[in-house]
Amino acid sequence: MEHEVYLDAEVETPPEVAAQIRRAVLAALEGEGVDTPCIVEVCVTGDEGIHQTNLETRGVDAPTDVLSFPMFELSPGEKPQADWADPDTDKVFLGDMMISLERARAQAEEFGHSPEREVCYLAVHSVLHLLGYDHLDEGPMKARMRQREEAILGKLGITREGV
Repeated sequence: MEHEVYLDAEVETPPEVAAQIRRAVLAALEGEGVDTPCIVEVCVTGDEGIHQTNLETRGVDAPTDVLSFPMFELSPGEKPQADWADPDTDKVFLGDMMISLERARAQAEEFGHSPEREVCYLAVHSVLHLLGYDHLDEGPMKARMRQREEAILGKLGITREGV
């Protein structure tokens, strides 16, 4: 599959972290069976950058770990269609995500797992949002999203017990 992941780093982002994010995004698209070539744009920032975007876009005056900006209103399991592709690229622009590397590192420490697991989790989580998943309820929607996250991370060899 010829998906593309464009990464813009507003903060210092080690090459291995950029590679982990790309790998997680691609694994999420594959895990969800997205067979139409897509483009996902990722902005890696810090708490200050994500705080400002959170305030501007959601009216929330606080930093967060990840923000997702889907291009389409999909339902979980619905896939982008080839006829949605940009004629110049023959790819579907799926949306943007913003990850706070600062928040990811803090959460990894708080949850007792590696920064790699947290960054990959946030990237997978965001791709699922781009694909229509949500966790607004504490019931079936959230459970389904969590199950998909763990399945995708498991295929990457990233488990809660492992990495």
